[in-house]
Amino acid sequence: MWKKSVSLVTGGASGLGRATVERLSKLGSQVVLCDLPTSQGEKVAKELGDSVVFSPTDVTSEQDVKAAVDLAKSKFGRLDLTVNCAGTAVAFKTYNFNKNAAHKLEDFTRVLMINTVGTFNVARLSAGLMGVNEPNADGQRGVIINTASVAAYEGQIGQVAYAASKGGVVSMTLPMARDLSTQGIRVVTIAPGLFKTPMLMQLPEKVLTFLAKTVPFPQRLGNPEDYAQLVQSIYENPLLNGEVIRIDGALRMMP
Repeated sequence: MWKKSVSLVTGGASGLGRATVERLSKLGSQVVLCDLPTSQGEKVAKELGDSVVFSPTDVTSEQDVKAAVDLAKSKFGRLDLTVNCAGTAVAFKTYNFNKNAAHKLEDFTRVLMINTVGTFNVARLSAGLMGVNEPNADGQRGVIINTASVAAYEGQIGQVAYAASKGGVVSMTLPMARDLSTQGIRVVTIAPGLFKTPMLMQLPEKVLTFLAKTVPFPQRLGNPEDYAQLVQSIYENPLLNGEVIRIDGALRMMP
């Protein structure tokens, strides 16, 4: 199943995306690694061999995403799996009364553009290429996996933009799955908890240790490989569709 597949992964140069690219390529999938031109995407692709190609991509750009999808078609002939890992965050209250400053509208808009609109942009254009695949025995032609966050449900102080953007990804899941069901394309969203991603690892070691202890079990931060393993499981299980799956060690974040 994997050796005949072609995958496209956004945010593929680091964190959850890189772990996913590495896992898929080891399974035998050919992968289009999408990330910003300023990322380590080209370097990562070269390290992983001929089965991985880099496509410089701003997920909010229709032209960039079209180029990435076209690369999957021209280089590998098809597209079977798209995994949306590209994302960003800001930390600011709706209104900070100590600083007498409102949340910057441009920051709020930027987070939604990348996390929500970017996810939709990649999904809609990927679906077009997946839809021409020959269906398998179940009638499946492709799978789209999006990334939300537990912040969509339990956003913390200062996470209003991030939580809103990830809530949008959660809310898109079921209607997108229904939209694409007639063409045999499944849509599933992963909602990670506290993971060792570049954004989180900027925090002091003392804070990371504290955060790990808030996870009921296993009492640790998630590894990007845990996320990548779930991507594999979703692709391999044909009945998973229209669902948001939390991967958080039973974490429920309190304010």
